[in-house]
Amino acid sequence: MPTRIRLQRKGKKNRPYYHIVIADSRSPRDGRYIERIGAYDPNQVPAFVELNFDRALEWYRKGAQPSDTCKAILSYRGVLYMDHLMRG
Repeated sequence: MPTRIRLQRKGKKNRPYYHIVIADSRSPRDGRYIERIGAYDPNQVPAFVELNFDRALEWYRKGAQPSDTCKAILSYRGVLYMDHLMRG
């Protein structure tokens, strides 16, 4: 099953709030997901990011492909750097 780390939109009209989820790449954007690993609120200044670091790293190392925005979030929180250090 090809998995993706991506954003699932929540919130109200013109006030988006996103959950960072692990989902099957074939499922709809706001459809079923395997696990919720965090949240992202772009409305706050600075943007609020909550992330379960260990679970995000574990899924990334298992081969889950992040979307472009999630890749930036994972990089900002140090998940990609930790993966780089662990691979050697």
